[in-house]
Amino acid sequence: MNNNRTYILWLIIGMILLLQLTPKLATATPIKELTKRILKEKSSKIKYRLLRKETKDIFEIESNEQYIIISGNNTISQAVGLNYYLSNYCKTDISWFVDDEIHIPTSLPRVEGKIQKSAHVKNRFFLNYCTFGYSLTWWQWRDWEHLIDWMALNGITMPLAITGQEAIWYKVWRSFGLSDIEVRSYFTGPAHLPWHRMSNIDKWGGPLPKSWLDHQMILQKRILKRERALGMTPILPAFAGHVPQAISKQYTEAKITSLGNWGGFKANYHSYFLDPLDPLFSKVQQRFLKYQKKYFGTNHYYGIDPFNEVTPPSWEPEYLETVGKTIYSSLATSDPKAVWIQMTWMFYYDRHKWTNPRIKAMVRSVPQDKMILLDYFAEKKEVWRMTDRFFKQPYIWCYLGNFGGGTALTGDLQKMHDNYQKVIQEGGGNMIGIGSTLEGLDVNPVMYRYLFDLNWSRSLPLKEWITSWADLRYGSENTKYREAWSILSSKIYNNVATFGQSPLINGRPKLKGRLKWVNHLLSYNNRDLFKVWELMLQAGDTPVASYHYDITNIGRQVLGNHFTTLRNAFAEAYQQENVSRMEQIGEQMTTLISDIDRLVQTQSYFLVGKWLEDAKKIGIDQKERDYYEENARNIITTWGEKNQSLNDYANRTWSGLTSDLYLKRWELFITEAIKAKKEHLDLDQKMIHFQIVALDDQWVKGHQIYPSKPKGNSYLIAMELFRKYATMIRKEK
Repeated sequence: MNNNRTYILWLIIGMILLLQLTPKLATATPIKELTKRILKEKSSKIKYRLLRKETKDIFEIESNEQYIIISGNNTISQAVGLNYYLSNYCKTDISWFVDDEIHIPTSLPRVEGKIQKSAHVKNRFFLNYCTFGYSLTWWQWRDWEHLIDWMALNGITMPLAITGQEAIWYKVWRSFGLSDIEVRSYFTGPAHLPWHRMSNIDKWGGPLPKSWLDHQMILQKRILKRERALGMTPILPAFAGHVPQAISKQYTEAKITSLGNWGGFKANYHSYFLDPLDPLFSKVQQRFLKYQKKYFGTNHYYGIDPFNEVTPPSWEPEYLETVGKTIYSSLATSDPKAVWIQMTWMFYYDRHKWTNPRIKAMVRSVPQDKMILLDYFAEKKEVWRMTDRFFKQPYIWCYLGNFGGGTALTGDLQKMHDNYQKVIQEGGGNMIGIGSTLEGLDVNPVMYRYLFDLNWSRSLPLKEWITSWADLRYGSENTKYREAWSILSSKIYNNVATFGQSPLINGRPKLKGRLKWVNHLLSYNNRDLFKVWELMLQAGDTPVASYHYDITNIGRQVLGNHFTTLRNAFAEAYQQENVSRMEQIGEQMTTLISDIDRLVQTQSYFLVGKWLEDAKKIGIDQKERDYYEENARNIITTWGEKNQSLNDYANRTWSGLTSDLYLKRWELFITEAIKAKKEHLDLDQKMIHFQIVALDDQWVKGHQIYPSKPKGNSYLIAMELFRKYATMIRKEK
C-alpha cells in the first residue's frame, strides 16, 4: 500500500516538473474565441503563448510542423500578431463590418524563422463621440462584437465606451426629483445623442423612449464585458456640468446658465450648465459615478468634456483653473484612482478664445498624470506644438480623418507617416499614445490601418506598406492592383480632411461655386483617379470583399468628380442661353446620378435602406419604428431643423439617398434653369432653395422603403460604367 502511495506521489511530482519544463502554450480563452470568430475551423491551427516578463507590448510569430504559434505579452498583443500574420502571410483583410466576408486561404502559410514586433506607445485610443451618431447609432451586439474584434486586431487598448449612459442619467435625474417625461424629454433622439453628451443640444428629437434606455443598458454591459475580457480599458463618461433645465425647479438656488446657441438650433434646444463651484455639482458627480459603477463597473478612466464648441460662463484663467480643480475633485472623491480624459478639439476649433494662458490654467489645475489630453485633429493642427506639449500633461496623438461620415477620398498617408515619426521623436516623454478620433467608419479604411500599423514597426516606409496593403485588399499579389494603390498613395491620398469634402451631387444645387458642406475642388486630377479605377478593373474580378468595396468606392468618387465637369458645362450653356445644350447636359447629369446610385447599391454599407431598416428594428411597436426612422433620416440630411446651418453636414453617397433625394433636387434645379432661359428670365435661386428645403423635409418625414440588401455585381456594373464614361473623363481638363 505504501509503495503504491509513493509511486503515485512521485508520478504527480514528475507530471508537475514535466509541465514546468515544457514550453507553455497559453490557454487565453478570449484570444481563442476571437480566433474562432475570424478563422472558423482553421482556428485550431493557431496556438498562443503568453510572454510574461515583457515590460512593453510585443508579439512574436513562428511555425512548427503543425501550428502557427503567436506569442504576446497580453491578449491585445497576441491579437495584433494574429492580424499581422493574416495580412502579411494570408493576404487577408479584416474590415470593421461584420457582413464583409473574410477570405482565408485553403491552407495557412508557414512562417520561416521568427517575426518579432513591439509597440512604440502603450496606449491606443479609438472612436469619437460623433461616431456614435454617424455610424454606430443602430448597431446591435452582432455588429459590436465584430468591431471589438477589429479593435483588438489593430491593437486598440482604450476604446471610447459611451453607449447606454442615458440609462444611468435617467436613474440619476429621477433620483433628484425629475419626472419620467422631464428626463426623457431632456435627451435628444438616438442619432443626436453625441451632441447632447457634449453639451451642445437638448431635447431635439426627444422624448427618448424608455425602451431605448433599456436596450442600450443591456448592449453596453455586453460591450464592456467583451472589451475588458480582451484586455482593453474602456473610457466611460463622467459628469461635466450638463444638466436638464428642469432641475432648476427643484434646486432654485443652483447656479445654472444656458450655454447658448449651437448649430443654429432655437433657444428651446439650448443646453444648460451647472457651475462646478456650486455644491450641487459634486452631488451629481458622485451619484452618477455610483450608479455607473453599479451597472457598468469602472476602469478608472473617464471622458469629461466641458465647453466643447460652447462658451464657458467666464474666460478668466482663474475661473477655468477653479473649474478644472473642482471637476477633478468631484471625480476623485468618488474614485481616488480616477483619470480625466479630455478631448482638445475645442482648443483647435476655438483657438482665438482658448489662448495658452486659458488652456494652461485648466489643464494644470489637475494633478500631474491625472489628466490625459487627446490631440484630436493632429493631422491638421498639432495642439501639443502650440501649448508646450500640453504644459507637460500626458497626451495622445490622434488622427481624425473624417467629418460627418462624409463619403469622400480624403487623407494624407505620407504626412501621417512623417508627423508620426516627428511626434515620436519630438513629442516629449508625456506623449503616451496614438489614436483615431474618426467621425464615421465606412470610408478610407487605409488611413486607420496605416495609423495603427505604424505603432508596431521602427520603420514602416509608405511605399513598402502600400504594396502589402494592395495584396491583402486583392487577396493575392497582383501588379495592376499594386500600381493602382501606388497612385492612390502618392497622388490621391495627399489631402487632409476638412468639413464637407463630398461630391457636388450631394449638395443643394447651384450654378457655380462651393455648396454648403460640399467641396467639389480636388487636390488631385480626376484622370489620375480614373487610371486607378482602370487598373483595379484590369486586375480582374476576385471574390474578396475588399476588392469589391474598392472598385465601388473609387468608382463613385470618379463619377462624382465628373459631375462637377457636367455642372460647369451646364452653367456655361446657361450663360450662353443655349437651351438645347442645357437640355443635353442636364440629361447627362441626371443619368450620371442614377448610374452612381446603381453602382453603390452593390455594397451593403452604401445603402440608405440598411441604415433605415437597422433603425426601425430597434422599435418595439410601429410608433417607435416611425420615430427611429425619422431620426435616422434627419441626421444624414437636414441634421436638425429644415433650412438650418447644419443641413447636409452628414451627406453620403448612398444608394436610395442619391436616387430619391439628390436626384430629385438636381432634376428640380435643371428643370427650373431651362425654364428660366426659355422664358428669358433670371433663375430664381431663392425660390429653388425653398422648394428644396420642402423636398428635404418631405424626405425626412417619409416612409419610402429602400433596398437593405446589396443588389448586383460590383465588378460587372463598375466595368459597364467605366466603359460608358471613359471617353468623357479622359477629356476632362
